Amino acid sequence: QVQLVESGGGLVQPGGSLSLSCAVSGSIFSVYGMGWYRQAPGKQRELVASISRGGSTMYVDSVKGRFTISRDNSKNTVYLQMNSLKPEDTAVYFCNAYLRITDGSSGSTYWGQGTQVTVSS
Repeated sequence: QVQLVESGGGLVQPGGSLSLSCAVSGSIFSVYGMGWYRQAPGKQRELVASISRGGSTMYVDSVKGRFTISRDNSKNTVYLQMNSLKPEDTAVYFCNAYLRITDGSSGSTYWGQGTQVTVSS
């Protein structure tokens, strides 16, 4: 069974830093695009950052210059380094991954369980 296991998150003061990680577990053939989304109370889930298997990245404008997404293909793990955090970054953060379970299977998107990030003094 394929699972995305997140770790990190927590409570941090404005201006602080946090690091999230998300590892794909289970038997898989290959992981392609990976990304981080967030959902604040009363708001829609939004894409924060994404990274291709080759390392190409994209960020939502609100986090550019503060967040860095990276991945370790050998570990099927994606990371999100968050610096200069602001109260408006408070949300539940979800990772996702587009992957194939076998060589002959079609691709599917899987989601992590979500981890709370709270930025408050």
